[in-house]
Amino acid sequence: MIHTCLKGNDSCEYLLSSGRFLGEKVWQPHSCMMHKYKISEAKNCLVDKHIAFIGDSRIRQLFYSFVKIINPQFKEEGNKHENIPFEDKIASVKVDFLWHPEVNGSMKQCIKVWTEDSVAKPHVIVAGAATWSIKIHNGSNEALSQYKMNITSIAPLLEKLAKTSDVYWVLQDPVYEDLLSENRKMITNEKIDAYNEAAVSILNSSTRNSKSNVKMFSVSKLIAQETIMESLDGLHLPESSRETSAMILMNVYCNKILKPVDGSCCQPQPPLTLIQKLAACFFTLSIIGYLIFYVIHRNAHRKNKPCTDLESGEEKKNIINNPASPLEILLQSFCKLGLIMAYFYMCDRANLFMKENKFYTHSSFFIPIIYILVLGVFYNENTKETKVLNREQTDEWKGWMQLVILIYHISGASTFLPVYMHIRVLVAAYLFQTGYGHFSYFWIKGDFGIHRVCQVLFRLNFLVVVLCIVMDRPYQFYYFVPLVTVWFMVIYVTLALWPQIIQKRANGNCFWHFGLLLKLGFLLLCICFLAYSQGAFEKIFSLWPLSKCFELKGNVYEWWFRWRLDRYVVFHGMLFAFIYLALQKRQVLSEGKGEPLFSNKISNFLLFISVVSFLTYSIWASSCKNKAECNELHPSVSVVQILAFILIRNIPGYARSVYSSFFAWFGKISLELFICQYHIWLAADTRGILVLIPGNPMLNIIVSTFIFVCVAHEISQITNDLAQIIIPKDNSSLLKRLACIAAFFCGLLILSSIQDKSRH
Repeated sequence: MIHTCLKGNDSCEYLLSSGRFLGEKVWQPHSCMMHKYKISEAKNCLVDKHIAFIGDSRIRQLFYSFVKIINPQFKEEGNKHENIPFEDKIASVKVDFLWHPEVNGSMKQCIKVWTEDSVAKPHVIVAGAATWSIKIHNGSNEALSQYKMNITSIAPLLEKLAKTSDVYWVLQDPVYEDLLSENRKMITNEKIDAYNEAAVSILNSSTRNSKSNVKMFSVSKLIAQETIMESLDGLHLPESSRETSAMILMNVYCNKILKPVDGSCCQPQPPLTLIQKLAACFFTLSIIGYLIFYVIHRNAHRKNKPCTDLESGEEKKNIINNPASPLEILLQSFCKLGLIMAYFYMCDRANLFMKENKFYTHSSFFIPIIYILVLGVFYNENTKETKVLNREQTDEWKGWMQLVILIYHISGASTFLPVYMHIRVLVAAYLFQTGYGHFSYFWIKGDFGIHRVCQVLFRLNFLVVVLCIVMDRPYQFYYFVPLVTVWFMVIYVTLALWPQIIQKRANGNCFWHFGLLLKLGFLLLCICFLAYSQGAFEKIFSLWPLSKCFELKGNVYEWWFRWRLDRYVVFHGMLFAFIYLALQKRQVLSEGKGEPLFSNKISNFLLFISVVSFLTYSIWASSCKNKAECNELHPSVSVVQILAFILIRNIPGYARSVYSSFFAWFGKISLELFICQYHIWLAADTRGILVLIPGNPMLNIIVSTFIFVCVAHEISQITNDLAQIIIPKDNSSLLKRLACIAAFFCGLLILSSIQDKSRH
């Protein structure tokens, strides 16, 4: 049915009424994501709030679990059959438990007091009771009839309170009858179901011609069905189940206040910003413009259709198909991009599709890894050239790394430290290739022209800039692109500054090699200084307008952390490129087809050292116990496994002569895959998983992955097409375009500042 596929505004209702366990203790609400609230977040949400729990011992359990989110040291002590107060004076939070084990006149009087205008009402009321009525009256039908009468008299009072407060009626959880003591044997699941049906029927019909404002908290029934057998007495739920119910209550109330990224339940759709509205207008005009252009072009084509020569009977061709004009390519590209961005927005901003929390298992990570590795090995071809790190090989390397990173993200494997440490090496390897590739280009070509710089910056940043506008996210949110952009500029400045040392000049005099090493040494000193001087780093990137690019949540700490985590690897890539090209120039390496890179003895020795180094790093990474400590060592040691892999992959001639076309294809669109996953494969800004087809995880992954890969490939084509038009080779035209781009970003900064002021 349609309503099960689309979330709409029912996520709050789904959170309160449906869900399932992922594994043993992770609760997954139907259609949305649940945030796990920390102490500080809970206090921030509930400041100056009063929450009241009213009911029996099961409600008391829920009260304790709720309070422990705010104060984990709160102890379950005191007389169980009395009211229990809790107050955090610093946070100004008040939570009370009121002992009313039966739905009777006593409970009614307590609720009635709150309905009076002169009395301060709780902001949240959680009520429920039934098992005591069953127990005291031995499960008689008369007790059920009395329960119906009492709840009927209470219903209008709850409805009146629900107009100004959040009111939840907790339905009764099932019991584990085999564990019940003799004095509780009359509390059967059949009786509990009858009481629940009565409560739902009466409370839902308490208002005429409109939906009741009293919300049914029925999800605890589903939780209890899975966990009640772990109960100590058959009646009260185990602690983990109570904690889940309390966290659901916290999500229901606080998500709409704090708006956590990974708490999509109960969150309203964010309003469109001014920049988003302008972007929507631009893409709409582009689509209309392209359609008009297409219709005009098609009509012109029809008028110039080949006509038949009456004498010869042959067709005369009146026109020659001209290549598409720049205007047509521009309109077509923005038309396609507009449709793609609409899909992005619907997936991750419009609350249209479901989102689910990630849940890590070893099988969910390692089985897909094995599957793609088998596919990658199956599709192999001969390389066009057999040089170290040739184009096909680097595309292959990027491809399999990107696929592993994607599986890592969707499986939630970041919670497993050994996998996390190995993925950090893959990210470092991308940056290593950045250093290697750009250094090699500038060293060999000596092309420091503005066209090259603009081409690279455009290809790296175009998609991210569009997403920042459409998805209303800061530039630093897509952290990898700022990282490679800054490192590209560092490489460019290092090599372009006087004296410009390139291979052609250095071949004539070895002194220039020494000069380049001095440049690299100075770069390393700058990196070390910034790495160990957080204050200086933050001052540089907190300057306007850099702060607009690199701030996240009001500071640049996240940017400093990301930069520092792989601070040496780009330098390592540049140094490796310099040494490799120097050895290649002196013909020390044997790069012929099928030939080992060095002599047999040296090749075998280096292969042995590489394999040992590779395995040693993996053993160290797998034995990591503390993420912070391992992250501190990572910048210095990640290069070991990267160099080991390069040598293992390139020393044997047969390994250097083949590549996986499967991985290489993905490698060509690796940047687009990395960025697009944020919104159309994952969800809630990578914190969850997008659900296009509910109820069938395998089919959902297949469909969403197919769309995701197709979109990434199409965006890659669009970026390449637009780069040719927007970044022309002619310097005078390029300078005019750059002036227009500068004006665009100035306007964007002004609009962004206006938006920030209106938000605050």
